[in-house]
Amino acid sequence: MPAGVCGCCGPLRPRYKRLVDNIFPEDPKDGLSKSDMEKLTFYAVSAPEKLDRIGAYLAERLSRDVVRHRYGNVVIAMEALDQLLMACHSQSIKPFVESFLHMVAKLLESREPDLQVLGTNSFVKFANIEEDTPSYHRRYDFFVSQFSAMCHSMHEEPETRSRIRVAGIRGLQGVVRKTVNDELQAIIWEPQHMDKLIPSMLFNMQDAQDLDRVGHPASPSVGGQEPDPDHQEDPVVLAESCFRELLGRAAYGNMNNAVRPVLVHLDNHHLWDPNEFAVSCFRIIMYSIQAQHSHHVIQQVLNHLDTHGRNTPRVRAGIVQVLLETVAIAAKGSVGPTVLEVFNTLLKHLRISVDLELGEGPRRASAASVSSGRFKESEERIVQNAIIQTIGFFGGNLPDYQRAEVMMFIMGKIPVYGTPCHSMDTVRIGHQGTKRIQTMLLSSLIMVTSGFKSKTMVAALPPPFLEPLFSISLMEDSELRQLVLEILHNIIDRHDNRAKLRGIRIIPNVAALKFKREKISKQDVAFMKKHGQQLYRHIYLGSKEEDNVHKNYELLFTTLAVLTIELTNEEVVIDLIRLAIALQDMALANEESMPMVIRCGIMALVAAYLNFLSQMIANPSFCQHVNKVVELRSLDAPHLLPEHIFKDKCPLPDSLDKEDRSLYFQTLEIAECLAGLGYSVDRLSISYVPQVTDEDRLTRRKSVVDTISLQVDILPNNLPDQSQLAEEITFETLKKAIDTTGLEEQEREKRRQVIEKFQKAPFEEIAAHCESKANMLHDRLAQIFELTIRPPPSPSGVVSVSAGHPQHQSVPVYEMKFPDLCVY
Repeated sequence: MPAGVCGCCGPLRPRYKRLVDNIFPEDPKDGLSKSDMEKLTFYAVSAPEKLDRIGAYLAERLSRDVVRHRYGNVVIAMEALDQLLMACHSQSIKPFVESFLHMVAKLLESREPDLQVLGTNSFVKFANIEEDTPSYHRRYDFFVSQFSAMCHSMHEEPETRSRIRVAGIRGLQGVVRKTVNDELQAIIWEPQHMDKLIPSMLFNMQDAQDLDRVGHPASPSVGGQEPDPDHQEDPVVLAESCFRELLGRAAYGNMNNAVRPVLVHLDNHHLWDPNEFAVSCFRIIMYSIQAQHSHHVIQQVLNHLDTHGRNTPRVRAGIVQVLLETVAIAAKGSVGPTVLEVFNTLLKHLRISVDLELGEGPRRASAASVSSGRFKESEERIVQNAIIQTIGFFGGNLPDYQRAEVMMFIMGKIPVYGTPCHSMDTVRIGHQGTKRIQTMLLSSLIMVTSGFKSKTMVAALPPPFLEPLFSISLMEDSELRQLVLEILHNIIDRHDNRAKLRGIRIIPNVAALKFKREKISKQDVAFMKKHGQQLYRHIYLGSKEEDNVHKNYELLFTTLAVLTIELTNEEVVIDLIRLAIALQDMALANEESMPMVIRCGIMALVAAYLNFLSQMIANPSFCQHVNKVVELRSLDAPHLLPEHIFKDKCPLPDSLDKEDRSLYFQTLEIAECLAGLGYSVDRLSISYVPQVTDEDRLTRRKSVVDTISLQVDILPNNLPDQSQLAEEITFETLKKAIDTTGLEEQEREKRRQVIEKFQKAPFEEIAAHCESKANMLHDRLAQIFELTIRPPPSPSGVVSVSAGHPQHQSVPVYEMKFPDLCVY
């Protein structure tokens, strides 16, 4: 009975309960009683130890009102809680906060959208309060889950759905703001929370109708500020703002956990094809994170590309394009240690793409699969072009010291026949696959070297880069040779003079083009002394290839012109003239039975270049000689000029008139012209002979099987003919054998020529001559060893390697060739 009396008598109840009850009016529509609320606030501030009891009692009333659907009292209770939170900042507020969070959780658990929004607003106000002391036991797991669920709301009414989603996004933003600055709440960055936070934001950003507004960079919102009221009702804008804020707060160790859910979300929703949304997301990521963390994002995308190495071509192409966007932004800042790793991964996937495109050739034999095979080829081309574009763009935006390393790295990945040191297996992918990879990697090198300005050629063209590049220039493929020449142009042309040349032509006034040039440095002089003969040799050999087209000669002319502008002194000028005359003599002699169009093309190249060179060194007599030859050709032999020979329907003669010396450039006349300017013209009398190196054996140009058959075909020709051995011995032959006068004169003439050559020829040419003899001996020994090691053919068959698989080929007895001594 006393307990009942105590429960019925209001004055006997605790004061904090009476103050709490007084703030609720009889009619909830009247709202919170301000005077009573001021009394409650004053009591809470005066007696902070009562805060936990006030909170508990308010929580009890709110729970009862929620169950009874008295939503007016619920709103009053939450308003009172908000005012108490804002007014009290003492140590005793911790237990009160627990009651507050418990009440917010009750509201979020309800199915009423209004209550969910009300609870979210209270939580956001709480999140903006800076607490004096950290909380050791408070966790926000429930709020992360509940707000994430609200972000995915699928309510039937669009307005209500938008309100719930906005409330969920704002709630997640509040959780982030409340936890990221609290060292004790680092658990928010763990995968189980990021897997809910990130997809919730991306899900709302994904609904944007205009993806462009998502893709532009913007500074992340500042923590602690309320979202712009004008955009609160737009889930897309609010989700992007929260996403930027979260990434901007990510520390070094949290980047992987923040980026991984993005990749998973894009996988789950199949957003790599098309990839506009994926590109927009990673633009936001790269512009929101700190610059020094960029390499973490790049690493994550590279790993994801490895994971999808066998996925559809369009998915892989979408990931590569995203990688292009990330490296394009990262290259402007700090990329970190992942530069070569980016290129290594991209080159690996380039190889995988070629394997997928060409590796299914035997399975495409049926007519039904031809169309699907072509479709797969076109899709793989999309992947390959995306990879090459990424390599070139990334390399082109790197600083020069890193770009030189990347150039060396890519060059080391280019496959060349006969060089097992290269990493790519040229046998398994065959000739077509090897050429494809060579073409694509050289194209990427063109993009990487574009705009590359090196002070010295020694740094730009070191031997480990130059020698493989020259090896590729010996390939029997005009497209590969064109790419090599374009790479050389990018590196050598340091003043961007190529555009002024405008192709191969007889330039009437070179001075009017106003080429930019500087005096050649000592380092470049040393470079030309060491590597000049290599440059001349490859120009010489590249000019006589039978598959040369107009573009090849344009690029050869540009190479000679750029060398003249950038790297010439008196010695180099003499060497270039000797090279030009040697090209003319080669076209006239035609010892290799070249087609007439190639011979005329070489003549036109020589005419265009000597016209350019004579004006560059400003020698009037030299210019007069060149102009005289050009005028005569325009009248009598227009097919020897570039303006005519490179037209589609240029009439070609049956042969070149060697007797009419006025149509050709004469060494003696050029020597007389240069002698007046103080040039050392003694070497002009020595014909240029290209040095012979191991490059012909290493790179030339056939497949492995073709090389073996080529050796077998050549060897019988080297054996002496039996008819020559059985020469008839007569009186005249004996007389010639006894008479040695003529032989002595020939021997003396030979000695004089050798002595003159060693006195006047440059050291590089003498060394090349000696090296060629050594290489000839080496080649003969290699042929002998090949014959002795290789087993003889037998009717049982021989084993050959094709596409990486052994195949047995039977040789009929009647087709086998036996030595004459074995036949009886």
